[in-house]
Amino acid sequence: MKQEENIKVGISIGDLNGIGGEIILKTFEDSRVLDFCTPVIFASAKTMNFLKTHFKSEINFNNINNLSQIAHNKVNVFNCWKDEVKIEFGKEDMKIGAFAIKSLESATKALKDGEVDVLVTAPINKHNIQSEAFKFPGHTDYLAQELEGESLMFMITDTLRVGLLTDHVPVKDVSTHITSALIEQKINTVYNSLLKDFRIQRPKIAILGINPHTGDNGVIGSEDDEVLRPTLHKIKAQGKLVFGPYAADSFFGSNNYKNFDAIIASYHDQGLIPFKTLSFGQGVNYTAGLNKVRTSPDHGTAYEIAGKGVADENSFKEAVFSAIRIFKNRTSYEQLTANPLKKSPKKERR
Repeated sequence: MKQEENIKVGISIGDLNGIGGEIILKTFEDSRVLDFCTPVIFASAKTMNFLKTHFKSEINFNNINNLSQIAHNKVNVFNCWKDEVKIEFGKEDMKIGAFAIKSLESATKALKDGEVDVLVTAPINKHNIQSEAFKFPGHTDYLAQELEGESLMFMITDTLRVGLLTDHVPVKDVSTHITSALIEQKINTVYNSLLKDFRIQRPKIAILGINPHTGDNGVIGSEDDEVLRPTLHKIKAQGKLVFGPYAADSFFGSNNYKNFDAIIASYHDQGLIPFKTLSFGQGVNYTAGLNKVRTSPDHGTAYEIAGKGVADENSFKEAVFSAIRIFKNRTSYEQLTANPLKKSPKKERR
């Protein structure tokens, strides 16, 4: 297994008019981070030097044109464009969106080719990235196409993990998307991620209901009784510790979430509102279920504070360290399963 300092972290620059550049610089201004990984920012030397000057950063970049030139104990910048970039903080700009995609595509190729070990993505604007060539709602959907596996949006902290049955789906369409096959797929993805990526030996997973009060015996919708409960019974019969469905309105307020290793919400806001309320600025968005590791901070471009030097880098920094931990856990799990006589490590502390 690679030593921590050799784990190469590919970083897509995100929306340059947002706070992505600032939080990247702040994260790696602490040189101690370089003891744990080798960062590779996918952008350009000119762009990063502009950001360095604007934010009065003292980072010395190692500018490279070939990924074979990556240097350890340095903040590497891989030049994936030569164009002049006009950065106007706080402004939505389609041209800036195009640079965000250039960075993402270049970093993803490096990830697929094994030139970097993990990917950490800075925030993008989901509107200005759209083009004839790129028609994805966001990072997760694009990476699901480019990488192998079944992707799942998994919001994580040290003590809370929330997955989603449906992610960027309009509320009016949620119930039609939730099928028995989808429920099985997402639960299996969460279960396997807890085993491999977080080294939890007997995961306990809670499922939140689709309708208010899980349908109140059909009074407020039939999906919980007709789709969700029968599927959960089937999964329980396979020996998995899966519980629910629970009424979402009281689940987090009652602290019941603390009894589980992960919670699966039926739709985006049902899971992300409580997650961000409990952990905003400390959480990480992890794309579970893929053959490569990708994380990102739990916030967006924050145009309203972009360029002002006041952005909090903690979520991005945690995304970097989470990617490293997951990569190490997954690697050791693969080694353990290849050599089952090797002693199993203790369950990860929660």
